[in-house]
Amino acid sequence: MKLNITAELDYGMEQETDILMQIECAALPDQRILSETLDTGRTGAASRIAAEDGVGTRVWLTCHGGLRVRYTTEIEIDRAAPDLRTLSAEPVHRLPHEAVRYLMASRYCQSDEFQSFVNADFGHVAGGAAVHEMAEWIRTRFAYVSGSSGPTTTAIGTFVERRGICRDFAHVLIALARAKAIPARMVSCYGPDVTPPDFHAVVQVWLDGGWHLVDPTGMSRPDRVAIIGVGRDAADIAFLTSYGWVNLQHQAVYVRET
Repeated sequence: MKLNITAELDYGMEQETDILMQIECAALPDQRILSETLDTGRTGAASRIAAEDGVGTRVWLTCHGGLRVRYTTEIEIDRAAPDLRTLSAEPVHRLPHEAVRYLMASRYCQSDEFQSFVNADFGHVAGGAAVHEMAEWIRTRFAYVSGSSGPTTTAIGTFVERRGICRDFAHVLIALARAKAIPARMVSCYGPDVTPPDFHAVVQVWLDGGWHLVDPTGMSRPDRVAIIGVGRDAADIAFLTSYGWVNLQHQAVYVRET
């Protein structure tokens, strides 16, 4: 399938501010960029660096008075969507180095705090079947409520409140999977079925020797999302990280299947 994607950012700032931005789709074996433009207006001092695990790129920008960005791309997705329930987990002592770091607790995903809960509620299943049940448990028991969480909300806070947005749902699933000794990482992406349209967050879990996508909100499918980047949690996949105060003036994401 093909997606046409547009992202628009308009932020104000009172003084010169450095911005680290990651909004461009990653070039991957299962997604091919057909065309792409990134217009950063009059913003200066742009440079590119590799993103986490080499998935995608980040752009450094030095902004004077404001930031106006328009990104457009056409991308072709050719990704399988296997049934997670058929995939098995590897013993931790056989995991490759790229998966091991995603077993560990992180800033927003305190997986060590969920071990008793996971053993009690998901101890009867293993591997992909466990991840499937965890994702369904989150999807059916948590309310998707815009504005119900903030930049400091962690998996524990969302677990208690039982509400949040995509990043919060993803944090909980990551924490539960890691507590089950299944490597899990956060993925920023674009999807045509995301409501309201926005930058979206899903999860990748390491099963059967590779990374597999799962969306605990239920709004997207693995074969219908364009991956931007990956990381331990929201801190690693932020579309915009500012080193100074910024004010949101306008932001919009448009994703259309062609």
